[in-house]
Amino acid sequence: MSEGPTHFGFSEVASVQKAGKVRAVFTSVADRYDLMNDLMSFGAHRLWKDFAVARSGVRAGQHVLDVAAGSGDMTARFADQVGPSGRVVMTDINRSMLECGRARLLDKGIGPNIDMLLADAETLPFVPHQFDCVSIAFGLRNVTRIAKALASMASMLKPGGRVLILEFSHPVSDLISRAYDLFSFSVIPPLGRLVTGDEASYRYLVESIRRHPDQDTLSRMMTDAGLEDVGYHNLNGGIVAVHTGFRY
Repeated sequence: MSEGPTHFGFSEVASVQKAGKVRAVFTSVADRYDLMNDLMSFGAHRLWKDFAVARSGVRAGQHVLDVAAGSGDMTARFADQVGPSGRVVMTDINRSMLECGRARLLDKGIGPNIDMLLADAETLPFVPHQFDCVSIAFGLRNVTRIAKALASMASMLKPGGRVLILEFSHPVSDLISRAYDLFSFSVIPPLGRLVTGDEASYRYLVESIRRHPDQDTLSRMMTDAGLEDVGYHNLNGGIVAVHTGFRY
């Protein structure tokens, strides 16, 4: 039996179409993705990522799987944490983003302890139970079947390992929410047009945040995926949240 529709931003599309549409979005913006991240967040995304890595508990010699790794910001941080005796596997469903990430890491002299692979978060192609941490940063909302991706990530963990999710979320106050909506819909798509020549892709990215599960809903989904001691920490009033869950 075929699957029903799913959301692509505020639009409804067939489930089988979403991955291709998301792939097209990131192919379009890949070469200006990092610049736009700096402009959209006023550089705060760097602090959010630093905080998330600090919450990961990753230590020297461990193995990390960075899902939807994009341009490699989190991968670079994890590579530094695990050191030469550890390993980071960087995956993304989008070849253009993965190639941008590879180039950025090589330019920074980062790479001997990193592997890269084109892979879908919903069906991670690895032997289960081999990673100390599985991370996804600003990628989960683009997945077609979030529950399936969470289960796939959880299955990759060693006993005692944790899933780490850094994602835009839902502001905790009406005041922050109204200001955030005004900035998101009035500034970000036109900025995307100016910087990347693609307003539609950034309109989708803004809309996708509004369709993403809120903090408590995502926490319940993580528990349903088999994770334990699930919790989250809000950043910037809930505009961004860091979620963690463990496999014992």
